[in-house]
Amino acid sequence: MPLDHPPADHPAGLGLDRRGFLTLAVAGAAASAFTVTVGAMSPAPAFGAEAAAATTACGPRKRELRAMWISSVVNIDWPSRTGLSADEQRAEFLHWLDVAEQFNLNAVFVQVRPTADAFWPSPLEPWSQYLTGVQGQDPGYDPLAFIVEQAHRRNLELHAWYNPYRVSMQADPSKLVPEHPARVHPDWIWAYGGKLYFDPGLPQVQEHIQQAILHSVEHYDLDGVHFDDYFYPYAVAGQVIPDDATFAAHGAGFDDVAAWRRNNVDTFVHSISQRIKAMKPWVKFGISPFGIWRNRATDPLGSETGGSQSYDLQFADTRKWVLEGWLDYINPQIYWQFGLAVADYLKLVPWWAEVAATSGTHLYIGEALYKVTSGVFTDPAELSNHLTFDRELDAAGTPVHGNVYFSANHVPADPKGAMSRVLADHYSRPAIVPAMGWLPATAVRPPVLAEAKVVEGGVALQWADAAPPSVRATSFAVYRADGRVSDIDVEDAGNLVATVRAQHGVVQRFVDTSAAAGAEYTYAVTALDRVWNESAPSRVRTSG
Repeated sequence: MPLDHPPADHPAGLGLDRRGFLTLAVAGAAASAFTVTVGAMSPAPAFGAEAAAATTACGPRKRELRAMWISSVVNIDWPSRTGLSADEQRAEFLHWLDVAEQFNLNAVFVQVRPTADAFWPSPLEPWSQYLTGVQGQDPGYDPLAFIVEQAHRRNLELHAWYNPYRVSMQADPSKLVPEHPARVHPDWIWAYGGKLYFDPGLPQVQEHIQQAILHSVEHYDLDGVHFDDYFYPYAVAGQVIPDDATFAAHGAGFDDVAAWRRNNVDTFVHSISQRIKAMKPWVKFGISPFGIWRNRATDPLGSETGGSQSYDLQFADTRKWVLEGWLDYINPQIYWQFGLAVADYLKLVPWWAEVAATSGTHLYIGEALYKVTSGVFTDPAELSNHLTFDRELDAAGTPVHGNVYFSANHVPADPKGAMSRVLADHYSRPAIVPAMGWLPATAVRPPVLAEAKVVEGGVALQWADAAPPSVRATSFAVYRADGRVSDIDVEDAGNLVATVRAQHGVVQRFVDTSAAAGAEYTYAVTALDRVWNESAPSRVRTSG
């Protein structure tokens, strides 16, 4: 992910550069201090007693988040370029949903506000230039309405992804449309590293950003609000964040500008979390930060790592947000391989799992699929091994609830067969998004399965949601067992065939095209509410 959002490719971060050498910003030092350059990494070593287990399939899980980021900034994923017609843009997005279905994913994180702009008709910010090539130009349809509708049609969870502070990928305000809030309020912004940013220390800026985001929460049926790792900008050698005047005006009570900046970000994160829940308490709020909070050499509470620290460089106290319960999920970008000394996946994931388990926050791991494409990950099984290791943490009471892949382009490209291996080892069956017990639940009822009939191409099921409108299901899960049985274990992930979005007011229908011709099966169906709480199963029906 060259631009959004892999910290490993930022000057302040750590990772393999284009020459195959590892650059490491020294812990606790300014990013411009100096870097250590090490030779290209050798293949990752085995990782202890679990080495053998990690190289074999551990089977699917019934409940886990499986997602990919669909990035719009500079047209990384979608739209693939500016100037596409509305029909072409829609067709491209449907392709990404096809990809999600192909790999048995159950969620997509779609960037809808990449640079203080919008993929919907916002009254506060202009249409994104990444739609038409011209900032402020109407694309001829409502992209956000379309992506929500189409994702839900396939029963995929839709998390709208926003970049809070970035205004533009270039530093000249005059290139923004005249009505852009950054031109109307030039005192709200500053230039840094060749880009424009809103000043996070200004209360009026925080209010504007929150209003812009909340407008989409209010008017669209979003499942989640998602931020990535961009808070204060990544450090650029030789440059200083130009917020002295803001600190002088608003930093009373803070002797340390770093502590003040962290407080600004804390205030923003806490406030937007509260406002989302006040507006729609079922909408999830999650953040995908840089993978290292702090190194243990700097802070005894930190991880056994030696890379850049989000606490010090982005002024993002990500650990605090989790422990305070401000987030429904944390999705750290752990974009490194097994055995990498300065940022070992085997040490970082357990650290995050323990932090998340303390507050019950769900933990999704950001996976660097793009590093298989680039050749940084030399082992085709690297990502599959990551998932096997993540599953082993569940037994220790520190669960990993899912994984998210950067970015969409690399999923169907399937570099070195890495995603095919993930599919075969872990995603061979569908999965249901993990339920969050603190979100408002609906008392959905078991459906009435009326028919399981052999037809050309499979087994056709029909069922009804007999519940009154107030407790109707949002979707359904279909389970299947071989042969004629009296009940089905709906906790066995191997029995899950599909999840299907509810069609209200009509009989629910589904054709199991995976059924083998001539075989006999028993089916059951459960109801799911919008946050994936599940009913008891229906009575079973045998195909015939």
